[in-house]
Amino acid sequence: MRETITIEKEQPQYSVVSGITFAQTDAWFGHTVRDLKMDIIYPEDKTRKYPCVVWICGGAWRVMDRSAHLAYLSELARSGFVVASVEYRTTNEAVFPAQLVDVKAGIRYLKAHSERYHIDKERFGVMGESAGGYLAAMAALATDPAYDAGEFLDYSSRVQAACPWYPPTDVSCIPYESEAAAAAAEESQLLGRNVMLYREDAAGICPVSFVTKDAPPFMIIHGTDDHTVPFIQGEILHDRLEKAGCDVKLIAIDGADHADLQFFQRAVWQRIIDFFHEKLGQPI
Repeated sequence: MRETITIEKEQPQYSVVSGITFAQTDAWFGHTVRDLKMDIIYPEDKTRKYPCVVWICGGAWRVMDRSAHLAYLSELARSGFVVASVEYRTTNEAVFPAQLVDVKAGIRYLKAHSERYHIDKERFGVMGESAGGYLAAMAALATDPAYDAGEFLDYSSRVQAACPWYPPTDVSCIPYESEAAAAAAEESQLLGRNVMLYREDAAGICPVSFVTKDAPPFMIIHGTDDHTVPFIQGEILHDRLEKAGCDVKLIAIDGADHADLQFFQRAVWQRIIDFFHEKLGQPI
């Protein structure tokens, strides 16, 4: 049996480039250097510029895998975006602000190479889960030039939309059982000191401390039954942004725990696609 069909060329071909070095950083106690890498999914389309969404993996700032969610990120890309998943140093390598510096370096790299990947430099979104959600919020809110270091400093690391998933946002609301428990907490590892004993320093690295009326649009996604990062953490950021007069929405997923399967359903990803299309626009 033979069949001849006619197919319209309505969509570009998308390609994945994995393991691109976007920055180098000191390693092994400053004696060596290691590469920070990203994966990029982009359209083979020289006729238009595409908005870019940067994804940041979670893992309590202790572990991360930039390629873990490429299947879902590919669906986001094919909806009309360039999508990049960036690596950052974990807390066994460096304390804050190293992680934020790395994410911002990735954003600047993408802007510096926008022609290669058909990116519109003025339309960037950022999204991440848990520790990555924290970094997504910080990348959108923390605009102090001190957090920009390394290459491509002629380019801004500012973004135009943020979608953090179940992010820790205010350590002052986390009930630690004791000073010893606080010392072992992921937040203390990020800060490099006990967040219970150094509350002012801890507050200084919380997303809620960086909220201003100039924040970009936010869509926060959080499960109501989160036993790792309580739902109130998403509520606090939402309420602080709303009080500042910012464009913000909190999507509460009923009954969902931390990183639960509900977050990987089409209904959630369609909301994410719609949000970034609304705030960043279509390819032009």
